[in-house]
Amino acid sequence: MADDSGTRSSIWRNREFLLLWGGQTVSEMGTQITVLALPLVAVVLLDASAFQVGLLAAAETSAFLLVALPAGAIVDRIAKRRLMIWCDLAQFVVIGSVPLAHAAGALTLAQLYVVALVSGVLSVFFSVAYQAYLPTVLHRGRLMDGNGKLAASRSVAQIAGPSTGAGLVTLVGAAGAMAADAISFAFSACSLSAIRTREPHRPRPRTDRRPTLRSQIREGLDHVFRDPILRNSVAFNGTANFFVIMVETLGPIFLIRTLHLRPGLVGLLLALGAVGGVAGGVAARFLALRFGSARISWISMTVLSLPGLLIPLAGHGWWVLLFGIGWISWTFSSTVAGISLTSYRQAACPPEMLGRVSAAARWVTWGTLPLGGLAGGALATALGVRTTLWIAVIGGCCAGLWLFFSPLRGMRDIPLEEPEPKPEAEAVAERPPSHQ
Repeated sequence: MADDSGTRSSIWRNREFLLLWGGQTVSEMGTQITVLALPLVAVVLLDASAFQVGLLAAAETSAFLLVALPAGAIVDRIAKRRLMIWCDLAQFVVIGSVPLAHAAGALTLAQLYVVALVSGVLSVFFSVAYQAYLPTVLHRGRLMDGNGKLAASRSVAQIAGPSTGAGLVTLVGAAGAMAADAISFAFSACSLSAIRTREPHRPRPRTDRRPTLRSQIREGLDHVFRDPILRNSVAFNGTANFFVIMVETLGPIFLIRTLHLRPGLVGLLLALGAVGGVAGGVAARFLALRFGSARISWISMTVLSLPGLLIPLAGHGWWVLLFGIGWISWTFSSTVAGISLTSYRQAACPPEMLGRVSAAARWVTWGTLPLGGLAGGALATALGVRTTLWIAVIGGCCAGLWLFFSPLRGMRDIPLEEPEPKPEAEAVAERPPSHQ
C-alpha cells in the first residue's frame, strides 16, 4: 500500500517513489534520444523517403488508438509493477535489436516498422500501468506533488534527450545512439525490481463468472463519462490535443518557409515548449496551494494560456520570440492543469478500475491527434499556414472552457480523498458497471 504517513512527510523520504521516479526519468531520457535517432536511422542508413519516415511515426503513435482500451482492462487484471518490469525488459530487447542488426549488416526498413509498432504498444501498456501504480507508492495527499515531479522530469528529458542524442549520433552514429535508450529501459527495470511495496489485494469478482474484456472496457468508458469532472477533463484534453497538434505540425513549416529561419533555431524555439513544461511541473503544487487545485486547473487554461495567441504574430528578427513565448505559455498552463486532473483521476477512481479508466481517458484524448493533424494539413492547404495557426491557437485557448463550465468552477480544491467503501449489502446488490 501507499505510504500512510500522510501529507506531512516529505516525498523525498519515500524510497519507493524515488525508485519509481528515478527509473522513469532515465527511461524518458533514453526515449527522447530514440525520438531523434530512429528517423535518422531510416533516412541516413536506409535512405528512406519522407513518406516512409511518416509511416514510421504513424506506426509508433497508432498504438494508443489500437490497444489503449484493452490495455486498461488487462492492467487491472494483473500485477502492475510486474507488467512494467516485463515491458521495460521487452523494450530493452526491441530497441537494442536495431544497433545489433546494423552491426551485423542486416538492418532493414521493415525491422524499423516492427520496432516502432511493438515499442509503441509496450509504451501504452507501461504508461497505463504506471499511472495506475503511482497511488500504490504515494499517499493520496502527495499525488499532486508526485505527478508534478514526474511531469517536470518528462519535460527535462524533452530538453536534454534530443541534445544528448545529437551528440551520441555524432560520436557513435544513429544506430549506436539507440543503444543508450535500450540501456535506459534496463535501468528502469532494475529500479522497479527494487521496490518493496506490495500492491493492494485485488477483490475477487462478485460472481463465479469472470468479467469479459469487453465488459471491463465498457466499465472504464462508463466511469469516465459518468463522472462530470472526468468527462469534462477528457473533453478538454481531447479538444486541446486536436488544436495543439496543428501547431506542432505547422510550426516548423511556418518558421522555415514563412520566416526563413535556420533549422537549428527552429529546433531551439520548439524546445522552449519543454521549458514551459518543466516550469509548470515545478510550480503546479505551489499554485494549487495558493489558489486551489480546482481553481488553478481552469484558470491556467482560460487565463494563463492566452499568450499562446502570440504564436501566429511571430515575424522576422526579434519578433520571432513571440512564437517561443506563446509556446511556453501553452505548455506551462497545460502541464499545471494536467497535474491536477491526473491527480483527481488517480485519487477518485476505485483502485481496481484505475487501469481501464486511465486507458479510456487516454484513448479519447490521444484519439484526436491524428484528426487534428489531418485537419491542420487540409486547412493550411486551403487557407494558408498563418491563418490555420490562428484557428489552432484560438481553438486551443477555448479548450479550457470545458473546465470552466464544469463542477471545478464551484470548488477551491479538487477532492483527493479516498472513496468511502459501500456497505456490503449495497455492494452485492449492485451490478457492474455502477462505479460512481
